[in-house]
Amino acid sequence: MVELKKDLRLYGLIMVAIGSCIGSGIFLTPSQIAGHLPAPLLILMAWGLGGVITLTGALTFAELGAMFPQAGGVYVYLKEAYGDLFGFLYGWVYLVVITSGANAALSIACAYYLAFLFPLNETGIKIVAVLALVIVTFINIFRVRVAEVFTNIFTGFKLVGIAAVIGIGLFFGNVKFNLFESATKTETGSLPAAFGLALIGVLWSYGGWQHASFVAGEARDARRNIPRAMIFGSIIVTAVYLLTNLAYLFLLPVDQIASSQSIAADAVSTLIPFGGALIAVLIAISTFGTLGIYTLSAPRIYYAMSKDGLFFKKLAWVHPKFRTPIYAILAQSTWAVVLLLFWGTFEDLITYVVFTDWIFFGLTAAGVFVLRHKRKDLARPYKTFGYPVVPLIFITITFLFVLNALIVKPLHAWAGLFLIFVSLPIYYYFKRKKRKTG
Repeated sequence: MVELKKDLRLYGLIMVAIGSCIGSGIFLTPSQIAGHLPAPLLILMAWGLGGVITLTGALTFAELGAMFPQAGGVYVYLKEAYGDLFGFLYGWVYLVVITSGANAALSIACAYYLAFLFPLNETGIKIVAVLALVIVTFINIFRVRVAEVFTNIFTGFKLVGIAAVIGIGLFFGNVKFNLFESATKTETGSLPAAFGLALIGVLWSYGGWQHASFVAGEARDARRNIPRAMIFGSIIVTAVYLLTNLAYLFLLPVDQIASSQSIAADAVSTLIPFGGALIAVLIAISTFGTLGIYTLSAPRIYYAMSKDGLFFKKLAWVHPKFRTPIYAILAQSTWAVVLLLFWGTFEDLITYVVFTDWIFFGLTAAGVFVLRHKRKDLARPYKTFGYPVVPLIFITITFLFVLNALIVKPLHAWAGLFLIFVSLPIYYYFKRKKRKTG
């Protein structure tokens, strides 16, 4: 059987971790967050808390990445900690909810920023979004080295765009803001509830650093490089996000941030008339690049599931020339198009995605405790810094976030839970089939 090719270096893995995080979030969610938290201090606190959560998660997952340097990443960690069922549930949810939903949202974000340059109605935005999905699908069908080059180039472009926004905002911005302005006033009347709603957008923006683990089967020196990529990636992204939000606050009042559909372009346009168009191009490239990264990384989960006999056999098929799991890639992109046409809006898609994703984040972090007890025989090239406090912080915040999302956004949360429950008979079908053939 043809195997995946180990082509990914540390730099490429860090670019996967950074590029997976910095996609559409920092360019679209600040308006939603400012709508929930109309004070500069609260906005910066939300983004700072997101960075703390991300770093504690990366430090925790890094131990698992060093222990299990195989394709599939989090799927493998859950399977080793809790058994086949939890690994399958994660892979299933990643296909039908998390990555396909994220790709649908990213493609819409890309189309929104192109609409800053060209007049596009809602139908036009959806057509452009579908075309973006089709293009990155075909790029990722070619060998992983091509996808790595694509990732490095587009992540570089997005960092240039963000650096431009930060530089213009911090050095030339002229909005005088009071850090404590309206710090006790929120649209919901309850600061904890408003903070919980704001965290949906924040955690969507920070999500993605774990994607480096998905491609471990194609990484060189995976035991060392996968943990490094997740930790370095989360630190860099946190710094970038805090500086970018400061730049926005220097360029636009909070009420204008809250009402903006294309915050980065609108912010830069306040100083440079043509700058908004340039930033819009860079951000469209950025979201397109992240779309490509997700199309590269997540199908390796379905590939790993299929190899384990827990999913459709065809998804483990690797093209003999390109050495990529093309049916796994096609399955994900096809479902992303369906979600794009069904949910339709960016905010609906990210709520649906983030709630479900963070359930499994919490379970994976708890897996560190389980595996330290259950698999004492395994070598641990890296051990979680600050254990057990660091993973406990991540698990606690994750639990509170999921509970809040279930209360304030029940429709999207229950949609995600429904798709988890639907997968149970599918799992037992594949499990029974594996017993018969194995």
